[in-house]
Amino acid sequence: MSISGVALLAICTLLGGFLGDLLGVALGVKANVGGVGIAMMFLIAARLWLVRHKLLSHGLKTGVEFWGSFYIPIVVAMAAQQNVVAAAKGGPIVIIAGIGAVVVCFAMVALIGRLSGRVETMDEIEAREVADLAAPHFKSGRVA
Repeated sequence: MSISGVALLAICTLLGGFLGDLLGVALGVKANVGGVGIAMMFLIAARLWLVRHKLLSHGLKTGVEFWGSFYIPIVVAMAAQQNVVAAAKGGPIVIIAGIGAVVVCFAMVALIGRLSGRVETMDEIEAREVADLAAPHFKSGRVA
């Protein structure tokens, strides 16, 4: 079933690449715009759909997780291939879209941080664990 995970990733990649090309044409840029990101969103959506409908077998889950772990290095390699100079010569819309994407990402991080509430930091967790280990544990009135 790991093959199914690879097949799902391949389908999502093809769809993302196609939609990224269409987005590039719509924006007047001769490049794939966000195809890999769109593919990853398809992969996440497909995985969530499979989980909801109880169709995600262990093998499929393993295949998706395995290839999902390679996502960041693949994105870096694909981004290195992009011709940024040619894209920037395509017009100011590219720069505006880039700045807009960064602003939206910063805003989303701030929003998620505010909505998530108080979160315990690693320093606080470690301090609590040290305090728990140092304190004697009592069981039925006797020191354990």
